[in-house]
Amino acid sequence: MRECKTLEFKENIETNSFLKTISAFANYIDGKIIFGISDDGAVKGVSNPVESCLNLENKINDAIKPVPFYTLEINDDNTITLEVKKGSYTPYLYKGKAYKRNDTSTIEVDRLELNRLTLEGMNMTYEEQISFKQNLSFTQLQKELTDKIGTKKISVDILKTLGLMKDGKYNNAASLVADENQFLGIDIIRYGDTINELMDRYIGDNISIFQMYHDAIDFYQKYYTYEKIDGSQRTNQEIIPYKAFREALANALVHRLWDVNSRIRISMYKDKIEITSPGGLPSALNKNEYLNSQVSFLRNPIIGNIFFRLGYIEMFGSGIKRIKDSYNDYQVAPDFLIYENSITVILPAVNITVNITDDERMILEIISLEKLSRLQLEKRGNLSKSKTSRILNSLCEKGFIQKTGSGPNTKYSIRNKNY
Repeated sequence: MRECKTLEFKENIETNSFLKTISAFANYIDGKIIFGISDDGAVKGVSNPVESCLNLENKINDAIKPVPFYTLEINDDNTITLEVKKGSYTPYLYKGKAYKRNDTSTIEVDRLELNRLTLEGMNMTYEEQISFKQNLSFTQLQKELTDKIGTKKISVDILKTLGLMKDGKYNNAASLVADENQFLGIDIIRYGDTINELMDRYIGDNISIFQMYHDAIDFYQKYYTYEKIDGSQRTNQEIIPYKAFREALANALVHRLWDVNSRIRISMYKDKIEITSPGGLPSALNKNEYLNSQVSFLRNPIIGNIFFRLGYIEMFGSGIKRIKDSYNDYQVAPDFLIYENSITVILPAVNITVNITDDERMILEIISLEKLSRLQLEKRGNLSKSKTSRILNSLCEKGFIQKTGSGPNTKYSIRNKNY
């Protein structure tokens, strides 16, 4: 057992540094602190654990405001497990400051993150806050509503129904769909043969989120679609699946953090498109839930609902699955890079021929039915350690397999069976 984001060891209860970790767990994620274990995992135990539990209770109740939900349990080896649940009344403060976990350490949150915690504790989102810009026009929104659902004229009642007004004032969601606003939008760059060759560029700031969407679609169609003439027949061809790009773009607009002074970056290459959205996963969502569309979580529910009404997104939470499904008939597959402060979706071109060796094909056949570790593949393929590693790295780079877990728990599985 080792320390991680949700587990911390404390050798004794004399120091109060554990109170910062309680703040972090209560603010973001369920977690445990075990007292009587050193940082290297050695069990030391706690003298007089019953009295120690009382001391811990007093410290928590006096120092953390509001008091989070927690439990204390004395273990057979005289260690004490303190379990803290993520709370609903954020921020949970220690000495007037809020904390979060950064891998195995605990750090103070910045002012922007503190504001998010405050909104969460009020059961509000950033888009629900009153916009400082109230002189708004909605020509683009009117066009969207007319084209999609036949609404002839926007009224105050319609704006209220869409969730764009509160107490007679426009909120940040209204500002996002307005013709002009204060938000940085999208930065699209079309590269040549190298990243030093900028062939085309578009920056869309301070415009309606719908204008951002359509401008990005136009850029995609300019470079990744073409007509193929076969005799008297003309057919539209896609270098990168349109459905995948549309879903990835809509996801970026609906799920990004709009309080971050940063743009959605769309990098267009000859063999792929990368869409990077500001903001990592919401605290309520883990990586597996995100990648497997197991949980639907809208960071911007007002914007999400409007996109849903207009048909730009379909079922909530299905975007990632739809992106993956768009590549079912191709040799390559999309990839998803998840970081603490951003998410990147990589959409490879489908007209690129990817060659695989006989050894690579053998490895693909072996793991076609189950996830296996490198050691298991090494034995079943009768290959050396170094050769197995080279093959696995090559297949990962080509998009055929994916790697999950870390260290001795690392396993490999098929990403796409069309090989």
